[in-house]
Amino acid sequence: MVELSLATRAVQVLTCADGRKKCALSRAHAADWFAARASGAPLPVGQDTPPSRPARPERPELLAPRDVPRRRASSPLGRIALLHAVAHIELNAVDLHWDIIARFADQPMPLGFYDDWVKAADEESKHFNLICDCLEDMGSHYGALPAHAGMWQAAEDTADNLMGRLAVVPMVLEARGLDVTPGMIEIFRKAEAVGAVRALEVIYAEEVGHVAYGSKWFNWLCGREGLDPKETFHDLVRRYFHGALKPPFNEERRAEAGLPPDFYWPLADQSPAKAPF
Repeated sequence: MVELSLATRAVQVLTCADGRKKCALSRAHAADWFAARASGAPLPVGQDTPPSRPARPERPELLAPRDVPRRRASSPLGRIALLHAVAHIELNAVDLHWDIIARFADQPMPLGFYDDWVKAADEESKHFNLICDCLEDMGSHYGALPAHAGMWQAAEDTADNLMGRLAVVPMVLEARGLDVTPGMIEIFRKAEAVGAVRALEVIYAEEVGHVAYGSKWFNWLCGREGLDPKETFHDLVRRYFHGALKPPFNEERRAEAGLPPDFYWPLADQSPAKAPF
């Protein structure tokens, strides 16, 4: 029996449409990868062709960002909408982490690179399930509301540039999660939604690691190519990210993840900050 390569396993996750099944497959492949690593006989990384876009269920309906209804997070329906948006982000994150494995498998990288992104994909799968459980406890489910259609844009924009992918996805988009998640936790704490608070606290703690993986491998690639990390980061974000970065920034958690202020403040929107919810 021929052992499936890691890249082929990544494509299997990307081409699975159902969210819960996608995450079950993701977690099973992650377990196999780490079991093989522990045995001293790692799975082959291999190569395969990922889809340009991951498979998605019929619901949620995907809308342009301006058309996604905004609801006040102070209301029960608003809190459901907020969790639904988080579930959508987490499902896209599962695919983003498997996509970076499959799409750039032709580039020579240490096995530690794959360890990090398989672990991140596994954790994002756990996060999606946690938030789906919260939605179901609140009488809803993933797919009940429309969702943001532009979540995959960063992946498409950086499909041929590994350093660009690392700069934009973990170091910009996931770093944004470090900025806004404490506010979300406080919303659900005030609402005495214990399950949602616990789920978001798990996500908050583990997302620091995902941002750190991006920073680590971005800096590693800059070192290999003899590039200045800060200047290269600024160039790539200006090329691939649409818009300025939005303060306020969670500088403490960003520092834990290896993102110093002189990376992101020069790219910041200096207009007065608006509430994120």
